[in-house]
Amino acid sequence: MNERIIDLAARGEGRGWATSWYEASARARIDGLLDAGSFREVIGPEQRRMSPHLPLFDLPRAFDDGMIVGSGRLDGSAVLVAAQEGRFMGGAFGEIHGAKLVGLLRAALKLKPAAVLIVFDTGGVRLQEANAGETAIAEVMRAITRVRAAGVPVIGLIGGRAGAYGGGGLIAGTCSRLVVSEGGRISVSGPEVIETNKGAEEFDSRDRALVWRTMGGKHRRITGGADAYADDTIEAFRQAALDQIGRAPAFDLDTLEAEQRRLEERLVRFGDCRDATEIWGRLGVNDPEAVPALTTADFETLLVSLGETTHDAR
Repeated sequence: MNERIIDLAARGEGRGWATSWYEASARARIDGLLDAGSFREVIGPEQRRMSPHLPLFDLPRAFDDGMIVGSGRLDGSAVLVAAQEGRFMGGAFGEIHGAKLVGLLRAALKLKPAAVLIVFDTGGVRLQEANAGETAIAEVMRAITRVRAAGVPVIGLIGGRAGAYGGGGLIAGTCSRLVVSEGGRISVSGPEVIETNKGAEEFDSRDRALVWRTMGGKHRRITGGADAYADDTIEAFRQAALDQIGRAPAFDLDTLEAEQRRLEERLVRFGDCRDATEIWGRLGVNDPEAVPALTTADFETLLVSLGETTHDAR
């Protein structure tokens, strides 16, 4: 029996590593992501630092305001970690929510961890805290660039129910590396926002297949908007985070200029495409229609065959 318990612990079983990342709470993701027992939370729920704005709208508050921040270890290395709780107001940014992330990033400049891990699960900014939320987005982006300039990688992990939309999508773009799963949607404007402003003929938000192939993890990985693709398990995200820390490029003028060139080339090459499948075809995918149904192993094989999906432009 003891040997069985030791074997389970060694393989991560019993810690929920096989648990769906998409279905897990923010705290469950942190628990499985970091080394067992290493997480130390800062400004935890017991301090009750809650939004001062939500009561004005008769809305419930959360003791941690939907943002968990702290330190821990990843395979023995010291890291800082932040995780958004998508089940609270869709993980939306507000004053306290954003301030906790900014504070963590500022601490990274002094502590110099092996990496900062950001677990995204957000629909963007809270409408009830619009000005404070927008300010928080800007402050987070500035803080990430400073952390990267100081030589600390910032790894974003995206695979939750809310995805990384709005300001969350902008923040994701400033990270050193991004890990996505199939459910890891990334976009500045959400499907409903696009449809409301441009009409269903431009983007039908009810077409879930369209949403996933336009904003989902596979499309983002194929086009280079994300750097690694993971199965929907906590173990897979943990391993991907470990892999990407050592692959983070330097944050310098060469990196920024390479990113600008890549975006300009992408616009010229794919600007007239009306669907993601057209883009995949131009990238060399023989059967674009089959991509959404590919297993992770088959999708990784496809990425290797395409080649150009791997770069250090971010």
